[in-house]
Amino acid sequence: MVKKALLILTAIVVCAAPLAARELTGTLAQIQKSGTIRIGYRESEPPMSFLDEGKKPAGYSIDICDCIASAVEKKIGRDIRIDYVPVTAENRFTALTDNKIDILCESTTKTLARSEIVDFTQLTFVTGASLMTLAQDASVSSGFAGKKIGVVNGSTTVGAVQEVLRETATQAEVVLFNSADDGLRALKKKKIDAFSADQVVLVGMLLKDKDPGAVALDPNVFSFEPFALAVRRNDADFRLVADREISSLCRSKKILDIYEKWIGRYAGRPPLFEALIQLNATPE
Repeated sequence: MVKKALLILTAIVVCAAPLAARELTGTLAQIQKSGTIRIGYRESEPPMSFLDEGKKPAGYSIDICDCIASAVEKKIGRDIRIDYVPVTAENRFTALTDNKIDILCESTTKTLARSEIVDFTQLTFVTGASLMTLAQDASVSSGFAGKKIGVVNGSTTVGAVQEVLRETATQAEVVLFNSADDGLRALKKKKIDAFSADQVVLVGMLLKDKDPGAVALDPNVFSFEPFALAVRRNDADFRLVADREISSLCRSKKILDIYEKWIGRYAGRPPLFEALIQLNATPE
């Protein structure tokens, strides 16, 4: 009887060993070999990702990705270096597919169309598109017929603005910019009548601007924008490390500390964000 039990135990150990010692694959294997995780970010998308006064990457998404980097260290069993790689709205997804970055940490909206190119983690934030105008421009508030509305090229806000214009049968010109900073400069120079982006991005622009009183932010939103971090497709092991860390941040409520640090003290805490935390608190 004892011999039979030992044989069964030995069989269990032999079968379990390959799982416990399973080699790392994909991005995790690459990071283990190089000792570096490459975090893609945009330099002018506060409060999600931007360069602070010391020219260092900072923001809500950056803080979350720093936590993920620590989780990767634990997973692969070695210290790693973080290499922050600047990307643009146009090249951010190709930076992933071309293996120039390992994870995209900025203000990226998760969509099904984009999921044909990259994979996404659990949601990290929710917001919606809104409008910014010059504070003294009363004519804009009465309607946008014949006006120029600036939007960052490649952002989901482009489609949201065009849809609103179609639904309201409004004839207005959509002007594309390479960055939100370019759009704000154009607004202040009166080259456009309004600038549209995710409301949290507009909040970040106000926080960074030296003269925030010169512009006004519409409190309303006209779209639903679920933010997530992007990773390479079909790399389940790396994505699971990121998802586990996001869930841990939500379960422990530590994500609220990150939110208050970058957003909450200026924009409050909407019920939609509270719901996101509950939905993301996936148990182990």
